[in-house]
Amino acid sequence: MVWGGVAAETIQLNEDTLWTGAPGNYTDPDAPKALAQVRNLVHEAQFVQATQASAGLFGGPTQVYQPLGDIKLQFDGSHLNDGAYSRELDLDTATARVQYTVGGVEFSREHFASNPDQIIATNISASSPGSVSFTVSLDCALPDHRIHINNDHKNQIVLIGSCSGQQPGSTGIQFAAVLELEISAGNGVVSRLDDDDNGLRVEGADWAVLLLSASSSFQGPFTNPANSTRNPTSLALLALQEVAKLSYSDLWSRHVDDYQSLFHRVSLQLWTSAAAEADDRAVAVRTAAERIRSFQEDQDPAFVELLFQFGRYLLISSSRPGTQVSNLQGIWNPDVKPAWDCAPHLNINLEMNYWPSLPCNLRECEEPLFDHIQALSISGSQTAKVNYEASGWVVHHVSDLWAKSSAYERDARWAIWPMGGAWLCTHLWEYYTYTMDKDFLQKTAYPLLKGCASFLVDWLIKGPQGYLETNPSTSPEHLFVAPDGKQASVSYSSTMDMAIIKEIFSALVSAAEVVKLLSCCRHDSLWFCMSARFNQSFLQQKLPKMVPLWNGYEHNMSRVLMHGF
Repeated sequence: MVWGGVAAETIQLNEDTLWTGAPGNYTDPDAPKALAQVRNLVHEAQFVQATQASAGLFGGPTQVYQPLGDIKLQFDGSHLNDGAYSRELDLDTATARVQYTVGGVEFSREHFASNPDQIIATNISASSPGSVSFTVSLDCALPDHRIHINNDHKNQIVLIGSCSGQQPGSTGIQFAAVLELEISAGNGVVSRLDDDDNGLRVEGADWAVLLLSASSSFQGPFTNPANSTRNPTSLALLALQEVAKLSYSDLWSRHVDDYQSLFHRVSLQLWTSAAAEADDRAVAVRTAAERIRSFQEDQDPAFVELLFQFGRYLLISSSRPGTQVSNLQGIWNPDVKPAWDCAPHLNINLEMNYWPSLPCNLRECEEPLFDHIQALSISGSQTAKVNYEASGWVVHHVSDLWAKSSAYERDARWAIWPMGGAWLCTHLWEYYTYTMDKDFLQKTAYPLLKGCASFLVDWLIKGPQGYLETNPSTSPEHLFVAPDGKQASVSYSSTMDMAIIKEIFSALVSAAEVVKLLSCCRHDSLWFCMSARFNQSFLQQKLPKMVPLWNGYEHNMSRVLMHGF
């Protein structure tokens, strides 16, 4: 994130694998006893007591997404803005720019993060030769870190550290960032700061380019950092070595080509070209903040277009093949203790991050989500087996880098919701319906859907009216008024539960038909090795036995009215 200061600038850095902790144990052998107690209380309509008893199903907290650090730029005391100042994020090229005037000299800073070259680049230039002077340093808010000048490359600042976080004394993820400085040939000098071994001073240059690479020791959600074979410092240095022969213009062109191959797939125009041209002239002097304030009056269709493309930019920038899944704040987090741990929340936030991927023609950006679902299915199979004595796999409302699958802690409103995996699996079938990628369906989507449905079949139990119901059940993050007038959150068969389960069963029935056809054509045994419980007729028989979305029970109707999602 670029803050846009003049005399001082901060470029805040994140690396998407920088999390606290290590792989965890997401099982609890005492959970089945607590589950039986909660189910009995729900059947007796003692919803307040069921809510309290559900604490026996709680798991632990998630781990926490951490900031990597900051690039600090400091200009001398005379470097104050006495003229025009502007800053922009160019969505067409994914480039941030800050421009201003000091003493009649126009200064420009340009920043971009390159996916193909895995570096962040900054170009500082001025309209008058020899006018670029500043100091640059790295900073880190994490306690276990060290910053030094590279003895083998005097123009490199190296940050190394460890991220143990919530597990003091444990070997956390190791990380490194390397900042390399290049200045114009002929004009300018670079020196080490006299009073600080961590920074460099540039004086009298025409331009300066900063390149930053970063890496970590993360080697997958099931590898303890203590056993990692990755050397983050070597990997960060290697990334810089691989772009050493590329100019800043080359790096920028490679970045733009890569980004625009996705961004230029979709355009949106909400009004006529003539009106758009007139609006372009009108808004050229209006800031985004001014357009937000005036939106209620002018409705500004061009601003809606801009917000639409901003959403696509965010997904392109935070989720690419090989990256981690886009978390609660995408990838952008400046805090050691971020809100809600910055963890992926599966009870709507993670799904919302990826809903635009297919309608907005960004199918590649969804790959990290499928990788995450695959990891969740592995840890979730143990949670299903031990905690619920069920087959298949289960995930609750929040996860993290380590594929946490057990329930959260503290409050049943959000913790008691074993539908996270099921809701994520709707993305698998939707991806197939958009792309008709039969290889993806057979090798990725179908096995995950099958495992998810296996848990759901075991999770459904026969209720007092003979319907198959979910118990316990919550409508995420909501309360309802129980028959005794008190607030509770745990009941049975929330509308959201039943809608998701029906969608998964229907998707699996449709997927099975395609997989069956493919298996017959390819003479393989995938279809024929399926458990009898997952043939088409089995699931079709289950669907009408499930609790209707509106079942007439007084307390359930109040829940639908109050929080139907």
